[in-house]
Amino acid sequence: MGESPLVLGIDLGTSGIRVAVLNEQKTILHSQSSRYRTGLTRPEDWQQGCRELIHAIPEGMRCRLLALAVDGTSGTLLACQPDGAPISRALQYSEAFPVHAEQLQQLVPDGGPAASTSSSLARCLQLIQQYGGDLLVRHQADWLNGWLLNDWRWGEEGNNIRLGWDLEHNAWLPGVVEQTWMHALPQISPSGSTLGRIAVERAVELGLPEQLKVIAGTTDSNAAVLAADPGDDDGITVLGTTLVMKRFTERPIRGPGITSHRVGGRWLCGGASNAGGGVLSRFFDDELLKELSRQIDPETDSGLSLRPYPKRGERFPVDDPDLEPVLEPRPVSDALYLHGLLEGLADIEQQGWHCLTELGASPPSRVISLGGGARNPQWRRLRERRLRVPVVSCFHPPAAGVARLALDAVAG
Repeated sequence: MGESPLVLGIDLGTSGIRVAVLNEQKTILHSQSSRYRTGLTRPEDWQQGCRELIHAIPEGMRCRLLALAVDGTSGTLLACQPDGAPISRALQYSEAFPVHAEQLQQLVPDGGPAASTSSSLARCLQLIQQYGGDLLVRHQADWLNGWLLNDWRWGEEGNNIRLGWDLEHNAWLPGVVEQTWMHALPQISPSGSTLGRIAVERAVELGLPEQLKVIAGTTDSNAAVLAADPGDDDGITVLGTTLVMKRFTERPIRGPGITSHRVGGRWLCGGASNAGGGVLSRFFDDELLKELSRQIDPETDSGLSLRPYPKRGERFPVDDPDLEPVLEPRPVSDALYLHGLLEGLADIEQQGWHCLTELGASPPSRVISLGGGARNPQWRRLRERRLRVPVVSCFHPPAAGVARLALDAVAG
């Protein structure tokens, strides 16, 4: 192995953390993951998972790391003190607060990602109502960057769109700027920009070089797209705990539940459903899922009509905090029930792509699947029948995608 510099990507996902080390040729030299000990909403889990995974990187690689970048779940928001100390648990991306609907309308009268009752802005209003305005609110990746830098000023642009950051004007929305709690919001940096060098005490704690640069990353779903390296006509569906649909477009797309990000100078637009593989794990463990999937004939229909949400509320392809899940009737056959659940998820995906097309995106000529669900051939074929385009799988982890941002930053 040569002594060329390496980069590190840290992916804070819905159910756990993964790291990936890349070389200059974008080859993954090391990748490892762990689950959150108690759940997504506990920032001490984010810290401890990172400690363990970074220490597990071979020392010969750690000492050659030149930069790192972090991605996190889009919308998971934490209230903290100016020194980063958490005030409470984080509010996760799927938590909606319809009680703030009227105030959101006043703050974001023209609509957009921040206007939804399931937006980060709604969660921000809830945190301020609970704990007062003398605090900071930071998204998951931004808070972890603060921990690495020992400086919680920063927020990456894409992670803060649903909090009220306007990408097209590079400014907070006017209604947000007027608020007395404006000081609680981060100072925004573009994705791929250098935030600073890792704090000396953190470098010592983690066994990392003291000259290591911390690069502004992106959201977890955007990192997954970067890892897949899609073509102009490709759509991306992330089949993880949640279902995410994204594609590159010529211009931003606007609509309920839609987010438009700027990644590598291109517009990346899409939405994330509250439905996904997390619902499946409520009923079946991984081994049973594999066994039952093998019993499914994907060329046939189950006859069921399920809406597999984990709880009430949806954000995309419809923005409806009162939409109820439909998980019954449950047939005697577990294989038939799984068949119906997978069809229900495929229907939501189909609706998502239809929604994006209606709002101005070109329909994808191929869909690249990412995430754990991409390994299920029966689900792939069920989706292919509904989407009526080829569906292929990519198994590069989002951590490798966000590491590409670190690599581009130091190469540039």
